[in-house]
Amino acid sequence: MSAVLSIDRPAARSQQLQLNPNPQQKYWFDPPAQRPSIEAERRHRQERLAGAFRLFARFGFAQGLAGHITARDPELTDHFWVNPLGVHFSRIKVSDLLLVNSKGETVIGERPLNKAAFAIHAAIHEYNPKIIAAAHTHSTYGKAWSTLGRKLDTLTQDSCVFHDDHALFDDFTGMVVDESEGLRIAKALGDRKGAILKNHGILTAGPTVEAAAWWYIALDNACHTQLLAEAAGTPHPIDEAVARHTHGQIGGPEGALHAFESLYEGLVEAEPELLL
Repeated sequence: MSAVLSIDRPAARSQQLQLNPNPQQKYWFDPPAQRPSIEAERRHRQERLAGAFRLFARFGFAQGLAGHITARDPELTDHFWVNPLGVHFSRIKVSDLLLVNSKGETVIGERPLNKAAFAIHAAIHEYNPKIIAAAHTHSTYGKAWSTLGRKLDTLTQDSCVFHDDHALFDDFTGMVVDESEGLRIAKALGDRKGAILKNHGILTAGPTVEAAAWWYIALDNACHTQLLAEAAGTPHPIDEAVARHTHGQIGGPEGALHAFESLYEGLVEAEPELLL
């Protein structure tokens, strides 16, 4: 005759869920706290800028010596922080960043400056004071889409972020080293969050480093998505009114900030030396 063992688990029986006595719906993030000083804001921008380069390396956006992300200095507002020429995105630390003035002179840092970075970004920062950060690299899908010489269609919910919010710069004349060409790019960009630079690649800009960097990742993804969709058949764009409504829901910098931070937190945990 077999016996059924009865196992007493008093600890398990005593466990109770601790429910919030005042539950509420919360579908939003609390606003980020204001940094307490200019120095704290500068450090925040530097850390996110260094992190953005390393994230771009993870996404495969590093291409030789090409590519740059800038962040306006919060005190010297006609100066911006930028990566030095020749340091791979995956290795950039806060201490590697250069501070460059409106004349293209490096006032902090010893390494060389990418001349194209100055020509493009100095014009963008000067033309639009609301822009805190701008990003441009030679990402594969951004480059591939740029050869078509047209703006993206609004094909998916994600691409609604850029609905009527990106420009086409179709005046490619070679490597951008002339400040006048940088100004033409800045004017084409205007207040939009991104631009397709024909036969060159893509560029994004925003009111925070986090937004500019996340929008670059998202814009390259939108290029990739449309290239795949058109290779497979004839995509059906989203209705104009729906696309405009969805842009209003997801097109702001707040979502971009938190999307970036969700990547940044794991990056810092894995590569804490970027903060040095």
